[in-house]
Amino acid sequence: MQDRNLIGSEWISGSGEEIDVTNPATNEKIASVPNGGAAEARRAVTAATEALPEWRSRTAFDRGKILRRIANLMLERQEPLAELMTREQGKPLAEARGEIAYAASFIDWAAEEGKRLDGELLPASAENKRILVMRQPVGVTACITPWNFPSAMIARKLGPALACGCTMVVKPAEQTPLSAIALAEIALEAGLPPGVMNVVTGDAAAIGEELFSNPAVRKVSFTGSTEVGKILIKQSAQNVTRLSLELGGHAPFLVFDDADVKAAVAGAMASKYRNMGQTCVCPNRFYVQQGIYDEFVAGLTAAVEALRIGSGLEEGIEVGPLIDDPAIEKVERHVSDALEKGGKLRTGGKRAKVEGMADRFYMPTIVEDFTPDMTMACEETFGPVSPLRRFRHEDEAVEWANDSPYGLASYFYTRDASRLMRVAERLEYGIVGANDGTPSTAQAPFGGVKQSGIGREGGRYVMHEYTEIKYVSWGL
Repeated sequence: MQDRNLIGSEWISGSGEEIDVTNPATNEKIASVPNGGAAEARRAVTAATEALPEWRSRTAFDRGKILRRIANLMLERQEPLAELMTREQGKPLAEARGEIAYAASFIDWAAEEGKRLDGELLPASAENKRILVMRQPVGVTACITPWNFPSAMIARKLGPALACGCTMVVKPAEQTPLSAIALAEIALEAGLPPGVMNVVTGDAAAIGEELFSNPAVRKVSFTGSTEVGKILIKQSAQNVTRLSLELGGHAPFLVFDDADVKAAVAGAMASKYRNMGQTCVCPNRFYVQQGIYDEFVAGLTAAVEALRIGSGLEEGIEVGPLIDDPAIEKVERHVSDALEKGGKLRTGGKRAKVEGMADRFYMPTIVEDFTPDMTMACEETFGPVSPLRRFRHEDEAVEWANDSPYGLASYFYTRDASRLMRVAERLEYGIVGANDGTPSTAQAPFGGVKQSGIGREGGRYVMHEYTEIKYVSWGL
């Protein structure tokens, strides 16, 4: 297991200061990585700048071959990569395996999509002119990624950037840097030229400041909180750096009287309790129509109480630890606030004791009768908690669902075809899961509206994020 930073062709230790990486389930120290800063980021940008001319001059077919090799190697080493992820992040091993496959799918898709970048020949305004429109790589790019999906969030950015002919500096989260470093090892083995991908771990503020103040960096993609995103928007003004931002969410989950209740419960479980509720697209508010409310809650409660809690390295475990102490303390505050304001605890509502493990496990929880004045009604809990509320009619549910500054993901279940189209159009969210609790996929655009972000990742849409349009007026 490599634990240094990759800059150009070298694995470096930086200034000598280090950050310990620990298993959130056990507090076991796994490794130490460099606590890099502005100097390391600057060196990585220089390496990416030097590698850019040769990489962007290659054909999309050549770049695609290397990307496919990266994706194939990830799948070949799915098991050790998944185990590494579980050790540093805590998610159950089955979910970690799924994330490795998910991450590889982004790189594989980008390998093919890079071949489809095309231009246009537009009608000219004069007989002696031709108008050409072409797409070219943005240049040196950077990504800043979160801890909850330490491989997939990098791959979703790295694959398209490299396929378009850009180079990249990767800044992974301090809690989960090892998955990023492992991906860099695989990239080099697959034949990626030195400097095309660089990894710098350490001080997020210092590294970010260098990325935005360095004029060589033309594009930054960030996944994280809305609060940090707003800071990056201001920093991007220095050099008018292009941004892709996937920010906070507060997803509603609507269940109508005509829904397939079993399917709705299954969708709720898949979307809410995956990764212990630590996803930006997991439901934060459940609105259930009164006619099927009791049936839905009974089904959800039974499914929640059947979940197995423990170390993610044990087969069959479905709920692992939260990432750190502040995370579980936030969940406790949200639940306590809800109960103080009239919410009713259906199940869970406290820490789960797992023998021999750290005190970071929280029982999957259901809170009924949540109200808009509760903290969990407006803030992301980022934990395994489902707040439920009854609604009477469609307009009421849609109004409540849209009453949020966030607009990343939303979900609803119905068997009425007219309602399906009507509600999908009315929900003010960039992603809508209509009878689907897991809509994310490599070929579809992923991103939000309102304060949930700028730009899209996935499919052909993400390729526009890493290319510039150039117009050539050609006089004959």
